[in-house]
Amino acid sequence: MRNFQKKTLWRNIIQSKPVLVLLGGLILVFAWSVLGFWNTMRETEKNKQIVENRVLELKEQKEKLLADINSLETEEGKEKFFRENFGLAKEGENVIIVVEDKNLPKEPAEDSSGFWSFLKNLFK
Repeated sequence: MRNFQKKTLWRNIIQSKPVLVLLGGLILVFAWSVLGFWNTMRETEKNKQIVENRVLELKEQKEKLLADINSLETEEGKEKFFRENFGLAKEGENVIIVVEDKNLPKEPAEDSSGFWSFLKNLFK
């Protein structure tokens, strides 16, 4: 009989309202933690995708730079590089340099008849 009374005593304690409220609160705390962890995992996945894209870009850039280095090891590659970057020419070739005229009159701004142009003209 005592054994039965001990079991009912524990059952009564566990099934009491304060204990159930405490257990419910613990469940809510754990659920809140799981949701926070889930959000962190989503953000980590986004960051992982960004880093993977960056790694792919860097690999492509590395391949391009290696191709440029390989082309600079040949005479044709060196010639192309100097012609494009420094405007050099071979003997017998002429180089034409186009210079913009800095003394050209500036085009007047379009005069619109909107509200903002009215305000601008009001404070001139």
